[in-house]
Amino acid sequence: MAPTANCIFTRPSADKAMLRQQFIDRLAALYGKTLDEASELDIYNVIASMVREEINRRWAVTNRYYKERKVKQVYYFSMEFLIGRLLTANMLNLGIYGLYKEALAELGVDIDRIEQQEQDAGLGNGGLGRLAACFLDSLACMNYAGHGCGIRYKYGLFEQKIIDGHQFELPDNWLKEGYPWEVRKADKAVTVRFGGQVRLEESGGRLVAVHENYEAVKAVPYDIPVVGCNNKTVNTLRLWSAETDKPDFDFSTFSRGNYLKAMEYKYAVEAISQILYPDDTYQEGRLLRLKQQYFLVSAGLQSIVRRYKKLGENLHFLPDYVAIHINDTHPALVVPELMRILMDEEGLGWDEAWRITTGCVFYTNHTVMPEALEKWPTDMLRSLLPRIYMIIEEINERFCRELWRSYPGDWERIRRMAVIADNMVHMANLAVVGSASVNGVAKIHTEILKKDVFKLFYEYCPHKFNNKTNGVTHRRWLAKANPLLARLLDETIGPAWLNHPEDLVFLHPYASDPAFQARFAKVKQFNKERLAAYIQDRLGLAIDPCSIFDIQVKRIHAYKRQLLNILHILHLYDRLTAQPDLDIVPRTFIFAGKAAPGYYFAKRIIKLINDVAALVNSDKRICDKLKVVFLENYNVSLAELIIPAADLSEQISTASREASGTGNMKFMMNGAITIGTLDGANIEIKEAVGDDNIIIFGLTAGEVLNYYKNGGYNAWQEYHGDKRVKAVLDRLLTWEDSRLIYDTVLNNNDEFFVLKDFSTYIEAQERAAKYYQDSGKWWNMAIHNVAYAGYFSSDRTIAEYAIGLWRLNRAVIVDSGGQ
Repeated sequence: MAPTANCIFTRPSADKAMLRQQFIDRLAALYGKTLDEASELDIYNVIASMVREEINRRWAVTNRYYKERKVKQVYYFSMEFLIGRLLTANMLNLGIYGLYKEALAELGVDIDRIEQQEQDAGLGNGGLGRLAACFLDSLACMNYAGHGCGIRYKYGLFEQKIIDGHQFELPDNWLKEGYPWEVRKADKAVTVRFGGQVRLEESGGRLVAVHENYEAVKAVPYDIPVVGCNNKTVNTLRLWSAETDKPDFDFSTFSRGNYLKAMEYKYAVEAISQILYPDDTYQEGRLLRLKQQYFLVSAGLQSIVRRYKKLGENLHFLPDYVAIHINDTHPALVVPELMRILMDEEGLGWDEAWRITTGCVFYTNHTVMPEALEKWPTDMLRSLLPRIYMIIEEINERFCRELWRSYPGDWERIRRMAVIADNMVHMANLAVVGSASVNGVAKIHTEILKKDVFKLFYEYCPHKFNNKTNGVTHRRWLAKANPLLARLLDETIGPAWLNHPEDLVFLHPYASDPAFQARFAKVKQFNKERLAAYIQDRLGLAIDPCSIFDIQVKRIHAYKRQLLNILHILHLYDRLTAQPDLDIVPRTFIFAGKAAPGYYFAKRIIKLINDVAALVNSDKRICDKLKVVFLENYNVSLAELIIPAADLSEQISTASREASGTGNMKFMMNGAITIGTLDGANIEIKEAVGDDNIIIFGLTAGEVLNYYKNGGYNAWQEYHGDKRVKAVLDRLLTWEDSRLIYDTVLNNNDEFFVLKDFSTYIEAQERAAKYYQDSGKWWNMAIHNVAYAGYFSSDRTIAEYAIGLWRLNRAVIVDSGGQ
């Protein structure tokens, strides 16, 4: 099965014969094996090495082109890059997938099976990291000079195992077999400094900062190519690894028998790039998170400035050649670190360094919950990063003086806008103050930032605020993940949609065509059967591929309201057990997602889902009309299997809490119907597809915010006033692990309005079942969703960033590097 028809065509037999021979020769050269002797991992590594050769030629040409033409480049700083498997994606973008598939098939090698040997890179957790990966794809595919800057986590977040319904975390050793897509650049290493003391001394008529007794950590870059589609561009994802120049252990200490002490320093350094998001419920975990954040920005900025200086241009013009984008507040230390480099290492004065910094830096906010905005204790930051703290203090002092001139005597306003207040450094305030632009990621999110979260900043500097609604790359989430649908699109509207996703709108006239609906339904059924087979293989559970596949896959969090979903399942179960002959559309509810290790409420939600699954799936009275599935260790590759099979896309976060969401876009792109609240990008999806092609329920964002401002609502009143609510909540008491959920919802007054939205959610689910029974209407709705998904491509989002903020020009590389 080919990932997309427009990349499959019959190659001349000579090309295929040459490729087959190259493969056989490379296998012998690398492993000394014949094809019969080779393992699937051997075969994967050989194919990857051949593809890398093709990439490397274009990569070198791209880098030379950018340098010689002095092309303006954007550097996207993010703590996460959830890139997924790259073998097929790279071959598709290079236009060689068809050749490889056909040639290797003649040797008995199934390239799609071989790709399963590739581990998902452990570089992210959820939507934040996947968004960053989608943006890198669009930058390269649209001929923009844009690169990623992140950390090379040795063990990623964690590998999730579900044992007796509980989540357990194991190391995600994704690098155990090596990673063929990365190149270690030891000659590009830089030094990052922690701790020590800083003193100011006069030199040449100016104050100079002298940093002493610091801990030096070597940051070594590992570069991963980002391949453009149907062009010659190959950009770079640069990931930094923390290493030490010292020997692995102190030999003299080891010789004296102090074995642990001998290895202590090495482990302390390497811990910085060991795992994503250390548990911050402990002081040591918080300190390590702060170390990671500074390690990323310092290493990245040093590399950027060094590269820029090689162009021979004056640093005063840095904003004309470089844009630095920070993905949420994790990299907000970009602001003081760039100031440090410009002043301490390059000798610029404060005013000029500040002009350059605020001309280069751009900030995307992803958080609408004020309590979730990142902040650090001043004592911790001062101790770990003394020079950076001095610069932040000066930024804060100068900014507060500006505020005093605008709002004399308004101490409360100044305190709330200050970078340092109440013995905390407020990273979001630092990012707003030190950037040229602040953007939200959906229209409603941006309005909430303006009117609520950053209301005071918006009143002070409204010109900084703008919206850039998120998007996802359709090349991975449609072309690669759903090859049969991609082929159907090629045959129906032509292949141009791969590079011009707005062309998907040409599908609209086919939405009501019975013949096209039948072909579309056949694709969906194939994808459902494929997922059903996976579930049977992994869980030993038979599910009905003709049932509604109702899917909620995302990070497990209270505001995303997996609890609302599972309570509705209990409601359906109660109805069926009371009336076994009840005529309802069979449903398969599928969940996947990870809970943060220290987030105990979310872990209880996972246990509840699995407890309900055990109850429902074993009850023969309901005649298999309901099934509940939790799939462990959700990642990009699993998402590529799940999303094309979805009939119903659960996007049910509490209105006003989700900044945007991107899962909603991936599902609609694959013909799933959204059931959701008017939250995040759901609102814009509704505007795009029309009221008749989405299922909306629940409180609006304005209603939720109004409740918050007035102390919430009475959850006990809802509990006693609706017998359905009482019935499902009381059921939680039958499981010991769910008593915490019961108590949290009722005694904490249902912070995320699960009970308040329960009745409208039931009604929305009933509408969904009714629509599904009318196949003509259902497929009309599904096809409408695909037709209007083009707007939600990250290509559109990146074009808005590139033109509206970064001021990038497309760099169309004509030189093929000898190809």
